Amino acid sequence: MAISKSDKLLRNVRDYSMIIVGLIFYAIGFTCFILPHQIVIGGMAGLGTLVYFATNKFIPVAVTMYGVNVILVLSGLKVLGRDFTIRTVFGATTISIFIGLIEGYFTSNPPLIADTAMSIVLGAILCGLGIGTIYIHNGTSGGTDIVAAMVTKVSNVSVGRTMMIFDMSIVALTFFLPFDGDLEQRVQNTVPRIIYGWVIIFIYSYITDLLINTNRQATQFVIFSHKWEEIATLINKDAHRGVTVLDGQGWYSKQEVKILMVWCRKIEAVTIFRIIKSVDEDAFISQANVNGVYGKGFDKMKIKMKKRSEHNSRKL
Repeated sequence: MAISKSDKLLRNVRDYSMIIVGLIFYAIGFTCFILPHQIVIGGMAGLGTLVYFATNKFIPVAVTMYGVNVILVLSGLKVLGRDFTIRTVFGATTISIFIGLIEGYFTSNPPLIADTAMSIVLGAILCGLGIGTIYIHNGTSGGTDIVAAMVTKVSNVSVGRTMMIFDMSIVALTFFLPFDGDLEQRVQNTVPRIIYGWVIIFIYSYITDLLINTNRQATQFVIFSHKWEEIATLINKDAHRGVTVLDGQGWYSKQEVKILMVWCRKIEAVTIFRIIKSVDEDAFISQANVNGVYGKGFDKMKIKMKKRSEHNSRKL
C-alpha cells in the first residue's frame, strides 16, 4: 500500500524535528563541556578544533566544519543519494550554526565543569546521544558521519566502529599542534589530551551504537498454546507482525501441537507478550534476543556479492 502524502509529510516533520534535537545535544556536549578544555575529538568538530588552535583561535570551529562538510557533500553526491544529501546539508548547516552561536562564549570563559575528566565524560555522553538520535532518524551532522554512512551502505560494519577509525586518526593529530617547548615537553603536554580525546570517541561511539542497535535489535518468540489461532490473529491485527505456524509433536504426550514463531523489534516485544498473556495465561513462551533479522519489515542485508568470472560461468 502506497504511503499517503500526509503520512510522508508527518514522518519527515518528525524526523527533522528529532534531527534538530540530536544536533542540539551534540552542539551542547561538544561546545560546553569538551572544547573549553582544549580537547580534540573526532569528526569535523575535531578537525575544526585543530584548525582553531593551530591558527591561535583565529578561525572558528564552525567555519572549518562547514567548509569541509561542503567539500565532502559535493564529493559524495553520487554515493549518498538525493534524500541523504538533503539531510546532510541540513544537518551540517544546522550544527555549524549552533556551534558558531555559542562557541565564542564558552572559549572565552572558564569551563562550566572545572574537572576535565568529568566534563569530557558528560560531553561525550551528550554527543553520543545526539549522534545516535540523528542516525536513527536518517540524518547526519556531516563530516566523518558522511564517510560512515557511505560505508554502511555497502557493508554491515557498524556506524560507531567506522567513525571510531577516522576519529582516532584526527585526535592523534593533536601531537602536531603548535607548542613552545622541546619534544619531551610536547609529549607530556599532548599525550594526555590525545588520551582524553580517544576516551571521548569510545564513549560516544558506544552510546551511538547502543541507541542504533536498541532501535534495530529484534526479538524472537516461540509460542505453544491451544489458543494459537486467536493469538496469531491478534498479533497480525494489533502488533502488525507476521506469524509463522509450524507443526510439532509433544514427545511425552505424543499429541500434535501448533507452534507459533514471531519476530519483532525489541521495542515491540512487550506488546507481543501482552497479547499472548491476554489470550492464554498458560501459554508456553520462549523469548530470545537475536542479533539480526533481515528481510521484509526488518533490516536490509548489505553485502557485496563477488561476481563470477566469465571463465567460471562457461564451466557451469
